[in-house]
Amino acid sequence: MFNKLVGFFSTDLGIDLGTANILVFVRGRGVILSEPSVVAITENTRDVIKVGIEAKRMLGRTPGNIRAIRPMKDGVIADFEVTEEMLRYFIQKAMKVMPWYKRIFAPRVLVAVPSGITEVENRAVKDSAKRAGARHPYLVEEPMAAAVGVGLPVTEPTGSMIVDIGGGTTEVAVISLAGIVESRSVRVGGDELDLAISQYMKRVYNLLIGERTSERIKIDVGSAYPTRDEMEIEVKGRDFVSGLPKTIKVTGGEIRVALQEPITSIIEAVRTTLERCPPELAADLIDHGIMLAGGGALLSGLDKLISEETSLPVLVAEDPLNAVVTGTGIMLQEIDHFTK
Repeated sequence: MFNKLVGFFSTDLGIDLGTANILVFVRGRGVILSEPSVVAITENTRDVIKVGIEAKRMLGRTPGNIRAIRPMKDGVIADFEVTEEMLRYFIQKAMKVMPWYKRIFAPRVLVAVPSGITEVENRAVKDSAKRAGARHPYLVEEPMAAAVGVGLPVTEPTGSMIVDIGGGTTEVAVISLAGIVESRSVRVGGDELDLAISQYMKRVYNLLIGERTSERIKIDVGSAYPTRDEMEIEVKGRDFVSGLPKTIKVTGGEIRVALQEPITSIIEAVRTTLERCPPELAADLIDHGIMLAGGGALLSGLDKLISEETSLPVLVAEDPLNAVVTGTGIMLQEIDHFTK
């Protein structure tokens, strides 16, 4: 009776605590928040000034006494205090949209984490969520949440394969009977793609560019597979030799060369998982194929390249960016069963 009463006067939240973005799902409302995992703090006192979109605008543009940082690195917490403040900010922001009586008790929170994190990192996420205001923090592996979010038949005795390419990690998993049979987590994702572009610019053109510029190039002209019409983009930065502002033009083909190494790491993770997969489930994948989720799934031609390398059909999720957080939302509806 008491549990039912608490359930009526509280709410449930699903959180995709990503390296690049944090998304929040409120039970009964859907995805209500999607903002960058960036926090602006003062250099000396480490007081939080801005969080999310407003903090991301400060990246690379702050004065000496302010620092815009990403407290998550490679899918895990790199700065515990700042992550806790960021979680508290988003939990409180999500709670504001709820009726007053739903705010009487602290919310239960389901957090999606990479499948490759350690027990210590697991405990750190739980502790941060609890101190940030969660009544009962639960954890779910990202590939499982993504598979649920894109509608794969995870509870059936048949093989389903998900490749979730996030900001800090790529999660590859083969799922059957509501469990992960074989998985691989590599710390290569959208951030690594951005870094590869900035390093290419420095190496080939002696041009220094920031994180936001690298990300814009990746989104606008980045690709994993040759295209018929190669696009061109104007890139502005600082000349490494002279120190003066400089503008150059690069083609999509050049960016594809720059992205080759991290993309190869992702494909190797997929191949390794397939090689370790039990024969019966591998046979299922010939019919069902591979599902791509996460922001990295939007990279042009990546599905074609993986299909060519594995000889399996590859599909991109309908809403790859929200796949994980949508999965946590679906799981929240069965959270009592899930927690057992």
